[in-house]
Amino acid sequence: MVRGDGKKKPFKPEPERFYDGGVDACEEEERQEAPPNSSYGVRIELLRHADGGRELFRMQRRIAYNDRTYGVLVVPPSTGDFNSDLTSVPALFTWLVPKTGRHLPATLLHDGLHHPPGDQTYISSKGFTVRRVEADRVLRDAMADAGTARIRRWLVWSAVATATMLDGSGTGWSKGLMLYYRVTAALTVLLILALGIYASFDLFDAGIPTLPWMDSRPWSVALVAGLSGAVVILGLALEFWSKTHKRYYRVTAALTVLLIAALGIYAPFHLFDAGIPTLPWMGDRPWWVELVGGLSGAVLIPLALALVFWGPFRIAGAVVGVSLAALLYPTVALAFLTAVYQAVEWLTASWTPKWAKPLGCVALVGLLALFVLFITA
Repeated sequence: MVRGDGKKKPFKPEPERFYDGGVDACEEEERQEAPPNSSYGVRIELLRHADGGRELFRMQRRIAYNDRTYGVLVVPPSTGDFNSDLTSVPALFTWLVPKTGRHLPATLLHDGLHHPPGDQTYISSKGFTVRRVEADRVLRDAMADAGTARIRRWLVWSAVATATMLDGSGTGWSKGLMLYYRVTAALTVLLILALGIYASFDLFDAGIPTLPWMDSRPWSVALVAGLSGAVVILGLALEFWSKTHKRYYRVTAALTVLLIAALGIYAPFHLFDAGIPTLPWMGDRPWWVELVGGLSGAVLIPLALALVFWGPFRIAGAVVGVSLAALLYPTVALAFLTAVYQAVEWLTASWTPKWAKPLGCVALVGLLALFVLFITA
């Protein structure tokens, strides 16, 4: 917001901008419409149900929010067919941004502005059409008014804005601009992930593992083996796609592209027996100097990419890039622990009780033997 003297006003959270949105009329339930009432605070009433194993919630009352730019927003237009998964956060990151909390009214508001899916015709009380980019901005301000901490709301907004860049639907962008934002966001994420993984090998002076199907062979044989590996990996990916639930298609496709791109970049070095170049900001230095250099690169490189290529989304690019670089190791550790837990859960689900106790005793004895071995060595 801008003051009369042209200076930008400091943002001040105003919780009273949220209030009860009433209920919409429903002929099937013989329910009459109850208009929004600004005298009452926001009321969130949710009805839980499952859709193919996915937990969803249906709002029983609407939410009203008085936005500083677009005026009063009342969502959803129809509660009867509106479903939300609350705050859309991957399971690995719920420790950072939980599914519910102070930000819940704002995330439900954001979902309601995109209801029904693909319909970008929401008109505010002031006659503004609220498209996806504008809805993302509303989410950020609404989280502040709901009492969400500053860092958390900027993390959420940056993640949502990046998703908007990758998807592009409901933005009104031209095809060229949509393609530019998609490529920019995707390449930034891939580059930061690649540098983060490579920096780990550089920090611990560990040799980059070789590709077993190309190792120590004549270049012609290595070339054929590399092409064969690419075909096999792509075939396995296609087979996995055919057996995967549709909601995982994007994750599966992204991981496949990431794996093939990484192997495709790495294979030429292997083919020509060329040494993998070191990161110049880390180099061959004492480990603590390399660590400081790696941390500086994890901050400066995402900032530079965001400032140069992300345009109006540069703040989102900087937040996502630095967060991705900083949280890479914790995320990998959490992913590993989650995979181990899921594997144990899957195995124990099919076990009969008579096998559980003997196997548990064997595992306990084995751990005890290892413990004694380590403390006596």
